[in-house]
Amino acid sequence: MAATIVIAGVRSGVGKTTIATGVMGALTRRGLKVQPFKAGPDYIDPSYHQLACGVPSRNLDTWLCQHATVLELFQRASAGRDVSVVEGVMGVFDGHSSLTEEGSTAQLAKLLGAPVILIADAAKVARSVAAEVLGYQQFDPDLNVAGVILNGVGSERHLEFCKPQIEATTGLPVLGYLPRKEEFIQPERHLGLIPTVEGTVARQWYDSIINQVEATMDVDAILKLAQTAKTPQAAPSVYPENKLGPRTTIAVAQDMAFNFYYQDSLDLLTAWGAELAPFSPLEDEKLPANVGGLYLGGGFPELFAPQLSANAPMHQAIRDAVSAGVPVYAECGGLMYLGKSLSDLEGATHPMVGVIPAESAMSQSRLTLGYREVESCTDSPVLEEGQRVRGHEFHWSTLAQQPRPEESVYKVVDQDNRPDGFRTGNVWASYVHIHLGSKQGLAERFVATCAAAGR
Repeated sequence: MAATIVIAGVRSGVGKTTIATGVMGALTRRGLKVQPFKAGPDYIDPSYHQLACGVPSRNLDTWLCQHATVLELFQRASAGRDVSVVEGVMGVFDGHSSLTEEGSTAQLAKLLGAPVILIADAAKVARSVAAEVLGYQQFDPDLNVAGVILNGVGSERHLEFCKPQIEATTGLPVLGYLPRKEEFIQPERHLGLIPTVEGTVARQWYDSIINQVEATMDVDAILKLAQTAKTPQAAPSVYPENKLGPRTTIAVAQDMAFNFYYQDSLDLLTAWGAELAPFSPLEDEKLPANVGGLYLGGGFPELFAPQLSANAPMHQAIRDAVSAGVPVYAECGGLMYLGKSLSDLEGATHPMVGVIPAESAMSQSRLTLGYREVESCTDSPVLEEGQRVRGHEFHWSTLAQQPRPEESVYKVVDQDNRPDGFRTGNVWASYVHIHLGSKQGLAERFVATCAAAGR
């Protein structure tokens, strides 16, 4: 089993992604095969990891997925790698519940048997930071907090007012720091970073972060800590024991507008017999040939609404596929694209594909965010009617008309069974993102549904 380290923060915004990416890059630069992971249901941070490590980053979520599945996903991805680096989510103890560790970075670290490096913000504090670190160290005695990295250090003199007190008070080593530099700050959007697929993240940023990590952090000590991890073995539960031969082709929308997919969801479809054919709703005028199904994930279609609207040949290609009975499964951004229209942040309304009655509009003030438990109102490509699954919702858009119960994809059971999504014939489109490893049989059913339609 690969060496494993978890890089967690005292809260959101303390530089977890920047520091985790820098550590991943520094280890990769040494010739190590690094497997990146992200705790929680984030789609954007993993894109930073992938550029640093050269391999896809994987999501590990202890609320969305069974714990045995989390271990299975971790074990599969880390096999043959030298070291796994897991970036946490929010603060180390934050998760689904206000009174339990469900879905938190702490829960994941304990499940993986991995030591935690805590990122603390020193920007507006000196020796008082030791009190904060001590609180995190003592909050959960079962969590192996093994070291500290400081962010926002102003100078060597500032470091001298922080590091000795932390080490004296907690006994934890301060493994390094990141100085305050404007060049390290990445632009943000919608409470998160901007996906690297949009090309806004320069190679120069990566190089400067990695150089800084090598200069002011003890990479050898970080690697040594990672080698103390004791991760339990897992048996196959959501992946087939042996990969199946191709049974169908599923076209997957992948471009700057649509890029929110869990890597394991895509890999599970492949493992159960799907050939995945990427296509661009932005640039392509037709779908890949002989597809048995369409999968349109989330993203930022609102930023590319004029281009998406102008690509009429793709609209027609999707409408033709729907008319031919091809199963179409869409999440969030995919729902917005398949609807009648999308109104962008400037208020301009753009016609979309029009295969479901959704009319979506961006809101500057209304964020819908959180874990969801949903029950399927119908037999769909991923669930049988009445089956329940856990998912996640994150969007700034609103609908002009909420779906009626008789046309919805799901009942959101933890929100008074409110209806979510639109189902029309062989089209299922919802705001809820589903991890295809969150329940046994989801990916297998998706592939089988598409294979049957193709026949």
